[in-house]
Amino acid sequence: MPTSFTVVPVEAQGEERGPAEQDGQRQEDEEDDERDRVSGDGTARESSPFINNAEMDRANMYEGKNMALFEEEMDSNPMVSSLLNKLANYTNLTQGVVEHEADEDSKRKEVKVPRMGTFIGVYLPCLQNILGVILFLRLTWIVGTAGVLESFIIVFMCCACTMLTAISMSAIATNGVVPAGGSYYMISRSLGPEFGGAVGLCFYLGTTFAGAMYILGTIEILLTYISPSAAIFKAESAADEAEAMLNNMRVYGTCIIILMAIVVFVGVKYVNKLALVFLACVILSIIAIYAGVIKTAFDPPDFPICLLGNRTLSKRSFDVCAKFTESNNETKTTTLWSLFCDSSLLNATCDDYFSLNNVTEIQGIPGIMSGVLSDNLWSTYSEKGSIVEKKAQSSVAASEETKMGELPYVFTDIMTYFTMLVGIYFPSVTGIMAGSNRSGDLKDAQKSIPTGTILAISTTSFIYLSCIVLFGACIEGVILRDKFGEAVNGNLVVGTLAWPSPWVIVIGSFFSTCGAGLQSLTGAPRLLQAIARDGIVPFIQVFGHGKANGEPTWALLLTAGICEIGILIASLDSVAPILSMFFLMCYMFVNLACAVQTLLRTPNWRPRFKYYHWTLSFLGMSLCLALMFICSWYYALIAMLIAGCIYKYIEYRGAEKEWGDGIRGLSLNAARYALLRVEDGPPHTKNWRPQLLVLLNLDSEQLVKHPRLLSFTSQLKAGKGLTIVGSVLQGVYLDKCTEAQKAEENVKALMGVEKTKGFCQIVVSPNFRDGISYLIQSAGLGGMKHNTVLMAWPQSWKETENRFSWKNFVDTVRETTAAQQALLVAKNIDLFPTNQERFTEGNIDVWWIVHDGGMLMLLPFLLRQHKVWRKCKMRIFTVAQMDDNSIQMKKDLQMFLYHLRLNAEVEVVEMFENDISAFTYEKTLMMEQRSQMLKQMQLSKNEREREAQLIHDRNTASHSAPAVKASVAAAVPEKVQMTWTKEKFVAEKHKNKDSNASGFKDIFNMKPNQSNVRRMHTAVKLNGVVLNKSQHAQLVLLNMPGPPKNRKGDENYMEFLEVLTEGLDRVLLVRGSGREVITIYS
Repeated sequence: MPTSFTVVPVEAQGEERGPAEQDGQRQEDEEDDERDRVSGDGTARESSPFINNAEMDRANMYEGKNMALFEEEMDSNPMVSSLLNKLANYTNLTQGVVEHEADEDSKRKEVKVPRMGTFIGVYLPCLQNILGVILFLRLTWIVGTAGVLESFIIVFMCCACTMLTAISMSAIATNGVVPAGGSYYMISRSLGPEFGGAVGLCFYLGTTFAGAMYILGTIEILLTYISPSAAIFKAESAADEAEAMLNNMRVYGTCIIILMAIVVFVGVKYVNKLALVFLACVILSIIAIYAGVIKTAFDPPDFPICLLGNRTLSKRSFDVCAKFTESNNETKTTTLWSLFCDSSLLNATCDDYFSLNNVTEIQGIPGIMSGVLSDNLWSTYSEKGSIVEKKAQSSVAASEETKMGELPYVFTDIMTYFTMLVGIYFPSVTGIMAGSNRSGDLKDAQKSIPTGTILAISTTSFIYLSCIVLFGACIEGVILRDKFGEAVNGNLVVGTLAWPSPWVIVIGSFFSTCGAGLQSLTGAPRLLQAIARDGIVPFIQVFGHGKANGEPTWALLLTAGICEIGILIASLDSVAPILSMFFLMCYMFVNLACAVQTLLRTPNWRPRFKYYHWTLSFLGMSLCLALMFICSWYYALIAMLIAGCIYKYIEYRGAEKEWGDGIRGLSLNAARYALLRVEDGPPHTKNWRPQLLVLLNLDSEQLVKHPRLLSFTSQLKAGKGLTIVGSVLQGVYLDKCTEAQKAEENVKALMGVEKTKGFCQIVVSPNFRDGISYLIQSAGLGGMKHNTVLMAWPQSWKETENRFSWKNFVDTVRETTAAQQALLVAKNIDLFPTNQERFTEGNIDVWWIVHDGGMLMLLPFLLRQHKVWRKCKMRIFTVAQMDDNSIQMKKDLQMFLYHLRLNAEVEVVEMFENDISAFTYEKTLMMEQRSQMLKQMQLSKNEREREAQLIHDRNTASHSAPAVKASVAAAVPEKVQMTWTKEKFVAEKHKNKDSNASGFKDIFNMKPNQSNVRRMHTAVKLNGVVLNKSQHAQLVLLNMPGPPKNRKGDENYMEFLEVLTEGLDRVLLVRGSGREVITIYS
């Protein structure tokens, strides 16, 4: 955790001393300082900690003399005494620690606002958000359609889902200080920026569509129950009523959303002040419902329903529930008669069903003591356009049905089934995040959020479950299934039950839905602004800006635009499942976050809320996922696709954030588990692929000398398997740590450019040779270790100033062999293609001379998976000796490749034994002469250095004490003359000159070693054959011969390899590890 605390000085006890005492003390300190400067070792030493000095205490910023041992570290590690005050007064901000401290440093004055407790801050906001439009407009219809039992199951499932989510949320919210930002903050910091961004945007979309749903509910109450005459579009016939209603919804909805957006833009503080008024409307409405239920026990309200047979009639078209009336001994037909018959006369032709069945009137609300509950227990699902019928009522079926739509029956407007009702009901239990969204304004968020949220869910669950039973026990089933109250003169169904008047519910529900819509339009833009300011989703960063006071103007415009989409859908029953998806997805990831953190047992996971368990979180997550698919499987898939797209977008394009999230911990746990599994043994031949250790050379600026080596790596690996990019810096780590970090940054940057997916490892070693050895031995972890080393050919190995490069190279070859690792050496690496190049034609030629595991076959196959090499053809050449049957060899090789499922051209090249040419003899001689000359030069240089050292030792000895002089003289070999005269010097000089001359004379008279001549002969002959066949190939792969067992011939080995590959553009020398890496078996 980054810290930037200031250590406040504590007044020293030394200030209690007198002035004279202080002066004397200061003089003594100055003398101490002078002594330190004279006898110092270049490092400033502190003054004596045992002497009290007021001046010293004022000069430095350290706390007291008792902690002098820690003085040098106090700039980065502050004293606990000064730290505790800052930690105790931690202020809630939108982001994490860094932003908090930046805010501290800027010293902005914070206006102290009164902090809220559990009841006002969490319980009431949750209550207001949970209770809403569905309770008043759809709950009675859900009870009538699904029956009391199935409605109970629906409500219980949804409430259980939110309760389990609240438990998980409480655990996360009490795990440390919760800055303002609510659910988005909790998810993103628990599951990482990818999940946080995806779920945050889904939660934002859910909140926005919730605003649309509330606005549609507001208009439905206005146009259906308050003022039906306010409709702009009038239906000419009963069949057009639904379409006209939808158009009215669209027009009024657009006007209301514009009005609400202006209200939110101008004065959001008024919206917050009105929140309690809207909440009061909700609570009064619920009290009115319970009061009405109690009243029905002894005095049920008079709401008669008119039935024709068992069919419910809509009372909007007639007043008297009878076919005819008698007055003054005269029978008159009613309005109802004229609706079913062609005239008002008694002998008119009427609808068959009307003629055969009687008109009866029953009470719509018989009361809680009537026993109507038994009739409402079971479900009554129906098709769209079917008539609402009373099941227990007798009726006579008609032989021939007329046009039903014109008759005054109560029809169902949509097809109903269990899963659809779940989708419509679920939004009524959302809103549980209202408390956590206000975490920045709470006195004690860690105590208030769990208590308030769980209490609010318990209260609302009780209200919903009790309302289901009470509605089923008090109201007639046909009225419950009558969605818009047509059978009760167009009254709100739940309003008919309320006491003292239905208008209490109508007005209360109207204001509560208005307030909920305003709250959604207030909260959603702020959520979008928080996500935008986090910088994890680049394309929404513009919505992080707003007015000077921080109000999210652009986010409000986008929210209003998305809300308008919901308004244009215009049906509350169609919008509800959409927002159900987004809320369920959000809740699912809250549960996942808690389960992941609990199972990982990360050290930072220490919630104060103890009543959670990972099984509860897992159950909540499973329930959320099940409800998503129960509500609507295609909506669920679309919501998951949207979240998945956002996740991948953030992963590839978003900012890198390290929030210590659980997914990172999960990845580490999974990696540890996988590594322990891989450790069991070496991979099977079928699973073998080159796991590369790429050895890079760096220049003096710590930049990569051969970037094409990384290009070749990405072409060979294509992001699969393990890649470790290593390099060695020469020196001591304490001195070179900064350069090592810079080198690592440069290599990682180049890996990003070349799209090489892997790890970087920089080793600092006293010499280059040992560093490479360390990498070969120790790179990787457990079973994830490299099995192949890739390096560039040392182009400058012949240069005298770079005389050690070939030694390092040959030793690396030996070490890879000892470690049973394969070796790939890329010669002329700077001529290899970049990732942007494409070979449209050409060949990859494999020269298979000795079998060492099948690496030569596998590598071209892997390369041709990449776009660069895809269009190249693979050719395999093998060499036949004098005694070999080349025709049979070709057939065998073709069969072998067929079994390996590899497509390649096959050619057998015959190399006949012939005499060693003069050219080969001469080349071998020149090689050995050069090698011998280098040794002589090195030897003479060593002798000169030894001579100079002896002279230096003599001079040192002459200035030392006699005893030391004697011991040095005894240690010097007898052959060395310690006293030099002119004659001795000339004699020694001629002696060295003669020995050097004779040495060089021997070089020019020497004869080449026969073994070297044979090796050179092979290299020259093979090079000629390869050049003849593969000079124009895009890449040539060759078996790399091993180095000689006798280390004296190492430089000759380099010469052989140079001759072998001479004249070829791109060569990959391959040395297998000795194990089979390709198999013919499946």
